[in-house]
Amino acid sequence: MPFSPSALLSRAPSTLRHDFAASLVVFLVALPLCIGVAVASGVPAELGLITGIVGGIVTGLMRGSSLQVSGPAAGLTVLVLEAVQAFGLAVLGVIVLAAGLLQIGMGALKWGRWFRAISLSVVEGMLAGIGLIIVVGQVYAAAGLAAPASGLDKITGLPAAVVDALGDSTALASGAVAVATIVVMVGWRRMPGAARAVPGALVAVVLAALATALFGLPVATVRVGAVLDAVHLPGADALSALAEPAVLGTVLAFALIASAESLFSAAAVDRLHAGPRTSYDKELVAQGVGNTLCGILGALPMTAVIVRSSANVQAGARTKASRVLHGVWLLLFAALLPATLTYVPLPALAGVLIHAGWKLIPFRGIVTLWRAHRGEALVLAATAVAIVTVNMFEGVLIGLALSIAKAAWDASHLRVESSEDESGTVHIRLSGNVTFLRLPKVLDALESLPRDRPVELDLSGIQHLDHACRTALENWAERHSPAGPDAIRLHDLPGRPGAERVSAPAG
Repeated sequence: MPFSPSALLSRAPSTLRHDFAASLVVFLVALPLCIGVAVASGVPAELGLITGIVGGIVTGLMRGSSLQVSGPAAGLTVLVLEAVQAFGLAVLGVIVLAAGLLQIGMGALKWGRWFRAISLSVVEGMLAGIGLIIVVGQVYAAAGLAAPASGLDKITGLPAAVVDALGDSTALASGAVAVATIVVMVGWRRMPGAARAVPGALVAVVLAALATALFGLPVATVRVGAVLDAVHLPGADALSALAEPAVLGTVLAFALIASAESLFSAAAVDRLHAGPRTSYDKELVAQGVGNTLCGILGALPMTAVIVRSSANVQAGARTKASRVLHGVWLLLFAALLPATLTYVPLPALAGVLIHAGWKLIPFRGIVTLWRAHRGEALVLAATAVAIVTVNMFEGVLIGLALSIAKAAWDASHLRVESSEDESGTVHIRLSGNVTFLRLPKVLDALESLPRDRPVELDLSGIQHLDHACRTALENWAERHSPAGPDAIRLHDLPGRPGAERVSAPAG
């Protein structure tokens, strides 16, 4: 279709109108999440706003995915909290900075597309483990109690925490605010279409703030200062921490997990609209630039967030202008109205995050996967359990290792069929991939054959025969037949000229 400036200009007001309306919706969705993720990560609430602003304006302007929205994500709260507790807030900025530079390097090397090769079971297992830790950890926050450090301690300590909360009126009031917040968010989806245009999370938080103020509820609220005061550039001491292996491991975890979450989000968002498809390498660079700037400012790491991105698409966004404008609204709010955050109850934010963490756990997906691919379901479950019991980075590595092992096992699929004809000849047919992983099965089948009958070994169904198995078959043929291995002609493989069957006379 030829380019028409007049046609483009005629569509511009309509496009801008849709993007403007969508940006307001995304801003209202992002605001409570930016604050809640920061609080759950153990950092000042202002840092969540800074990351949201950078994700909207800076990453939003860059090429990659046109409609997905970036900002602080619930999926990284566990990793950020562990990093802050282990290395301190100053080093967090350096970690985010280094992770951003690593993302830029991976994008420049065109590694973005390879993230699509990561097993979906590992990714869903990662999200399930993160979601479980968020839910359990925020139950403590909802009651105003201090949560244990490790994921396993959070789970095992939950019954005692519930008992303590039931005997404390302040904890009961705080927990009631959190439960009411969740109920409003879940019930808001049943409201008429016009009402649902306002995000349920925002409605729930506003109602919680009003109830806390009107009834004087004894619950903690958000502590917030000036956004500019929260900015802290990395110093020499913080930069020197990059020499520590533990810090470098955390950098790698940040980069890999943030990149995987962003690119999987991009794939999901692409299925929601008919516009331009995502350029994965460019999107990875865009995420890296955003995280590099967040690291320089000492803020939280960012990823593309599916909740905000889907809200952007569903609100009618047409171009990247909507996500950029949402960053502008966050900037104006942080500059003009930060004091309003002091009215937000912390248990209401805990309720928002419990709801977000619950949605990360793919309950239906696990059931469906178990019915169709039990091996993949076990990888998913093992990844989630490893993240809860060990930590985020090592849990993902365990999941990847299990996924690779499963793929290797599946790739070595082998079928051995045996039959005997009227002349007494035993026919053995091998099909699939004959690798060293299946060698015991092959040898067991061959060595159980009677030595007083002729044997015909059919290799026509073999897709791959590795050196170890070839050698083992030659050795078996030499033992089985006095004529030696030449009578079996193991060099004639499927797809090559020559015989497809190899025979050994009776011994």
